[in-house]
Amino acid sequence: MAGNLNGMQQGYYIIPGATTVGIKGVDGVALASEKRLSYGTFVVSKNAQKVFQITKNTGAACAGLVSDMQGLIREAKALVNLYIIEQGKLPNVNTVAKVLSNYLFGSRFFPYFTETIVGGVDSTGPHIYVLDPLGSLIEDDYTAVGSGAEIAAGVLETSFRAGMSLNDISDLALKAVKAGVTRDSASGNGIDILVIGRSGVVKMETIQF
Repeated sequence: MAGNLNGMQQGYYIIPGATTVGIKGVDGVALASEKRLSYGTFVVSKNAQKVFQITKNTGAACAGLVSDMQGLIREAKALVNLYIIEQGKLPNVNTVAKVLSNYLFGSRFFPYFTETIVGGVDSTGPHIYVLDPLGSLIEDDYTAVGSGAEIAAGVLETSFRAGMSLNDISDLALKAVKAGVTRDSASGNGIDILVIGRSGVVKMETIQF
C-alpha cells in the first residue's frame, strides 16, 4: 500500500502545473497563460508556449503536458485547415471546440494530459469553451484551469461582470494569471495573452515580469 501511495505521489509531482484562463466579453475573448514549465521542483523552461492561435477568429490555451498541448493543437489545426479549404470559410468557434473534443475523446484510453480552453468570435458572438482531458465540452463566460486555477478563479469570480470590453477582459485575464503565479510555485516567468475581437486577433503578446 505504501509503495502504491509513493508511486501515486511521484506520478503527481511529475505533472507540470500552470495557470490558464479564458474570459468572454461583449466584443471578444481573452486567453492567457503563464510560461513556466516545471517537473516537481525543477523548472525545465521559462519560455513554454501554452496559448495558441488556431484560426483568424479562434485560439486555445492549455494547462498540462506541453508535448500533449503541441500535438493536440497541431492535429486540430490540420483538420481545421482542411475544413477551410473544403468549405471556403472559417469554422464557428463551436466547430473548432468540437474538433478538439473529438480528438480528446478518441484518445480517452491513452489520454492527452492537458486541460484546454477554446475561445473566439464568430457570427453568433464571442464564445469560451472548456475541455477536460477526456473531451467534455462546456461553454461558459469565464474559466480557469491548471494548478493555479483555484486562485485565478477567485479573481475571476470577484471581478467578472457581463458586457466587459476587450480592454477590461484583457486586464482581468492578466490579473487572474498574476494571482495564480503569486501563489502557485509551478506557474511563473511571464504571461502569454491572446485577445480576439469581432475582426480577428486584436493582441497576441508576451508580458514579462
